[in-house]
Amino acid sequence: MPRRTKFSRADYSGHAVGFAKTILEQVVATNFDYVFIISSLNADFNVSRLLRYLTQARQSGGQPVVLLTKADLVEDYSVPLAEVKLAMPDVPVHAISSHSGLGLSELETYMTPGQTVVFLGMSGVGKSSLLNALMEQDVMKVQAIREVDSRGRHTTTHRQLFMLPSGAMVIDTPGMRELGLFDADEGISAGFADVEDLFAQCRFTDCRHQSEPGCAVRAALADQSLSQERWALYVSQQQESKFVQDKTSYLIHKNARSKSLAMQTKQMKKNGGRKK
Repeated sequence: MPRRTKFSRADYSGHAVGFAKTILEQVVATNFDYVFIISSLNADFNVSRLLRYLTQARQSGGQPVVLLTKADLVEDYSVPLAEVKLAMPDVPVHAISSHSGLGLSELETYMTPGQTVVFLGMSGVGKSSLLNALMEQDVMKVQAIREVDSRGRHTTTHRQLFMLPSGAMVIDTPGMRELGLFDADEGISAGFADVEDLFAQCRFTDCRHQSEPGCAVRAALADQSLSQERWALYVSQQQESKFVQDKTSYLIHKNARSKSLAMQTKQMKKNGGRKK
C-alpha cells in the first residue's frame, strides 16, 4: 500500500547524538489523516517540545491537532491552553480530561468513519486513558498516576490499531522519550513561515542574520516583533535538521562506496587479479 502520510523520527541507534556516525529513519506510523500530539498539563508541560512534535507532524502530511490532557488536575488550564494557542495559532488545540470527560466531545469532528488518527507523545501523558475513553471500554492497561508529579507510568510498549465505535481508527504508539527530527525541512518551513518570510526582506541574499547591515531578522528581534525564543527555536531545529542530513548523506555515500568496491573486487577476480 502506498504511503500517503508518514511520521518518522531520527534513530541514532543507541549512540549519543553528537557521536553518531550514521542516522537512520524510524517510521512510527503511516497512512493517517490526523496527528494527535498529546501532552499532559503537569510538571512536564513544555511548549518547545510540542513545537518539535509539530514540526515533524507537519512533515508527515497529516493534519496536526494538539491535546492537553489531565486538565482536571490543574487549577486553571486556560493559562497553558492560551500559551499553546499563541505559539501555534493555525493548529487546533484542546484541553481534555479522559477521567471527567472534559473536552472529549470536541474531538468528534476528527473521529468520523474512515478517518485514521495517530497518537504521539511522551510516556505517561495519558494516551492509554484517552484511548479507553474513546473506545468506551478498557482496552489498554492504565497504571496509577504518581502523586509526586501527576505523571502516569509507561504502559504502551508497541504500536496497535484500534477501531472506534464511531468507525474511525486510532494508531496508538509507545511513548517517546526524545523526538529526533528527520527530513524535516518542509515541516520547519511550514511551522516558521513568519521567520523565513523575513529572509526575503534582508538587504543581502546571502545574509547570515548576524551582524550584516539591513538584516530584517535582526531588526525584527530588535523591535521584538520576532521573539528571541522563537528565533532560537528556529535556529536549533535547522541545525538539527542539517546535522541529520549530513549524517544520512554519509551513510548513503558509504553504502555507495562499499557497493562500488565490491563490484571492483568481483571484476578483478574475473580478470585474474588484474585491474582494468
